[in-house]
Amino acid sequence: MPIRKATLADSSKIQDLLQQMEYPDTGNFIQKKMEILLSHPDEALFVYEASGEVLAFISIHFIPQLALEGDFARISYFAVDETARSKGIGKEMEAYGVALAQERNCDQIELHSHSRRTEAHRFYNRQGYTEVPKYLVKSLKSL
Repeated sequence: MPIRKATLADSSKIQDLLQQMEYPDTGNFIQKKMEILLSHPDEALFVYEASGEVLAFISIHFIPQLALEGDFARISYFAVDETARSKGIGKEMEAYGVALAQERNCDQIELHSHSRRTEAHRFYNRQGYTEVPKYLVKSLKSL
């Protein structure tokens, strides 16, 4: 299977994929963040590899819920290399994430996708995601 758990050796390619998503300056901290994700039991970081090349990655967080029987899964970052899009890789990765969430007794899987990412929105709509209004953020850097 081309989907496998990411390793620190994948950090350079994941950094490249993040740059394609307009996150250009991750080099100073990508390995540290990956170490945290890879060692945490409620985090999952997977890559899609074909012919020895990483073509995609997905990061999923499993969030226990107090008021609901099932938990939530949240896709925090998900990218397919621009040279490999529209080949079913994203669909396969998303389905893998859904299967993981179901194994973890999650009732839903969610994500945030900036309004400028219209191509991503079309992809998520095809996978059955619906838009839920109101996403509120408070920056802690300015406090």
